[in-house]
Amino acid sequence: MITILTVLVIAGLLGTLATLLFGMLGLTRKTGDAARSNRLMRLRVIFQGVTLVLFVLLLLASQHR
Repeated sequence: MITILTVLVIAGLLGTLATLLFGMLGLTRKTGDAARSNRLMRLRVIFQGVTLVLFVLLLLASQHR
């Protein structure tokens, strides 16, 4: 269980980082689509929330070991 949660937390962190980078790159382009960047930033917040919940579950699971 702890291994699965660890892998999911790492995947969430990487997903958050990727959406952050793509969103920021989209904002810096002068011809970039602002709506796309806005969707990516919303997706980043969702990734952060899910990753935070998974991290808390990982901490709780590791304490009960």
